[in-house]
Amino acid sequence: MQPFSFATAAHLICEPGAVQRLVPLCQAWGARSVVLVTDAGIARQDFLTEVRSAFANGGVALHVFDGVVAGAPENVIDEAAQFATDVQANLVIGFGGGSSMDVAKLVAQLAHPDCQQTLSDLYGIDKASGQRLPLIQVPTTAGSGSEVTPIAVVTTKHATRVAVVSARLLPDLALLDAELTLHLPSSITAACGMLAMGHAVEAYTGARRKNPLSDMLAREALRLLGASLDEAVSNGANREARQAMLLGACLAGQAYANAPLAAVHALAYPLGGHCQVPHGVSTAVLLPHVLGFNASVAAPLYEELAPLLLGERLRDGDATDRTEQFIIELADLSERNGLPGRLRDLSVEQALLPRLAADAMLHERLLVNNPREMTQAHALAIYQVAY
Repeated sequence: MQPFSFATAAHLICEPGAVQRLVPLCQAWGARSVVLVTDAGIARQDFLTEVRSAFANGGVALHVFDGVVAGAPENVIDEAAQFATDVQANLVIGFGGGSSMDVAKLVAQLAHPDCQQTLSDLYGIDKASGQRLPLIQVPTTAGSGSEVTPIAVVTTKHATRVAVVSARLLPDLALLDAELTLHLPSSITAACGMLAMGHAVEAYTGARRKNPLSDMLAREALRLLGASLDEAVSNGANREARQAMLLGACLAGQAYANAPLAAVHALAYPLGGHCQVPHGVSTAVLLPHVLGFNASVAAPLYEELAPLLLGERLRDGDATDRTEQFIIELADLSERNGLPGRLRDLSVEQALLPRLAADAMLHERLLVNNPREMTQAHALAIYQVAY
C-alpha cells in the first residue's frame, strides 16, 4: 500500500429535515451575525423563507447574499466578501449548488477580520493563510460534492477557470437534507447526478493519490447514484431517492477531494467558461468519450466499477468487454434522463474546438491525474468526436 493522507469535513449530518437545526447549530458556535450565501433562485424558494423566520425567532441576525451565479465569477466573490465584512459576519453558510458553496468557502476566508489576502492571492494550492470564519455548507443539489471539498473554482475576468485548493476551505459542518432538493427540475437532477458519477469514476481511476479510503467512498457513491438517479429524475418527490443522491454526491466529493479529478473535468471547464454550458451537462457529454480514450490503460479499473452500475445486466467478458458495457451504460443513463448527447446540441460552435482544447491544457493540476497521458491533440480529437 502506498502512503496517503485523507482529510474531509469535521462533521456531517445526513437527515431529511435537518435544515431545521441550523439555528441551534449556529448558536452553538456563538454566531451573532450570519451570512447565508446563495443565488437568486434559491432566495425565492419557500424553504429559505422558513429559514429566515427560524433565525429571526432564534435571535440570530441572518443576512442573505443572493448574488451568486454559475461559475463563481471574481466580481461576485469580492461583492459577497465585502457584504460579509460590512455586516460583521462571524459565521458563513453556503446554501445552494456548487457555485454558492464555493463562494461561501472564499467568503469565510476573505471576510475574517484578520485576513490580509485578496482573492487572487488564494489561487493555486495551499495559498490561503491565517484563520477563516466558521463555515456550514448546505447543498440543495446532489452533484458538486463541494460541501466536503477543500476546493473552490472561480471564473476569472478572462473566462478561464482557476481553483483555490486549501484544507482551510473544508467546512466545519456539511448538512444533507433531501427536503431541500424536492423542488429540483428533472433536468438539473439529471445533470447533477451525472456530475457526481463523473467525480466517483475519476477519483477511483486517478493516476495520483488514489487510496483505499477514496476507493471505498467512490464505489459506494457510484452504487448509490446509479441505483437512485432514474427514480430521482422521474419521481422527484421520492425522499429516499433524493437522500441517497445527496449522500452519493457527498461521498464522491470526499473521494475526489483526496484522489483528485482528471481529464473529464479539464475538458469540461472550458465549455463553462466560453460557452456557459452547465458543468454537469458538459461532464455528462464528455464522460463517455474521455473514458473511451482512457480505456486502453484504465480498463481493469472500469471493469471493477461496471457491476455497481449494471448489476445482473453485466454480461460475461474480459476487461475490454466490461469496460465497453460500463461506458455505454453511463451514456445511456445520461440520454434516458433527458440530457443532451453532443456538443452541437449545446450550441457550441465547431470552430471553437481548437480554443477549447488549448484551454483544457491549462488545467495541468487535473491532467496529471488522468490514467492516460493527454495532449492538446488528444483533447481536440475528443471534442471533435463528442461534437
